[in-house]
Amino acid sequence: MAQEAAGWPPEETLSLWKREQARLKARVVDRDTEAWQRDPAFSGLRRVGGVDVSFVKGDSVRACASLVVLSYPELEVLYEESRMVSLTAPYVSGFLAFREVPFLLELVQQLREKEPGLMPQVLLVDGNGVLHHRGFGVACHLGVLTDLPCVGVAKKLLQVDGLENNALHKEKIRLLQTRGDSFPLLGDSGTVLGMALRSHDRSTRPLYVSVGHRMSLEAAVRLTCCCCRFRIPEPVRQADICSREHIRKSLGLPRPPTPRSPTQRPVACPRGDSGEFSALC
Repeated sequence: MAQEAAGWPPEETLSLWKREQARLKARVVDRDTEAWQRDPAFSGLRRVGGVDVSFVKGDSVRACASLVVLSYPELEVLYEESRMVSLTAPYVSGFLAFREVPFLLELVQQLREKEPGLMPQVLLVDGNGVLHHRGFGVACHLGVLTDLPCVGVAKKLLQVDGLENNALHKEKIRLLQTRGDSFPLLGDSGTVLGMALRSHDRSTRPLYVSVGHRMSLEAAVRLTCCCCRFRIPEPVRQADICSREHIRKSLGLPRPPTPRSPTQRPVACPRGDSGEFSALC
């Protein structure tokens, strides 16, 4: 039987969440902190992580949190862990972290204790970083609490600070011709909140990349592109696959039909601002 999460939180809870976001936001680092981040080919990067929370259809309480770690640049799965969780906080726009991050943090801490040699050097998060109502999205929240470099990768534009999915925005998207093309998301405040990125030649829908923690926007965009075999970065895609499969097994659901995979071709990673491409990844 489907369960319902708690209703809209009281004002005092929302005020508490806002204060917590403001407190943690002061710890966000929006620049490169690791040598590999400044290298055009990301030399020294060996492990990239991805996280995801998938939900049981028709149930706002039960969900599955997943963490995967992939080798880089091969993008082969080295580690995966999924667990069923019970959500206690409702979904409130701008406060997604309070619903999902506690479970993702537990998975990262478990890996750190169990197999520290497999700890990711960076996490890609299905959500936003500084591209957020208060400049502190789920990728920032998880990054600060884990002290790992984090990148926010969203599939839809969060319309904040004057950003709109209007005709002008759609025209800019149309001008993204090839994989690696991007344009800045400049808010009314004059701040660049992220980048719209065409991550794959076969998809015209961009990703919205933003800084989470301990990584520059330029490096975050390059890394996201280098991790895309398809439109969605492989660490996030694999975490989503793992969480959905774990739900299926936990609930005894039938396996869905296997879709036909498109022919997969090797892709090249853009290096820096030059527009050139580095070794295949």
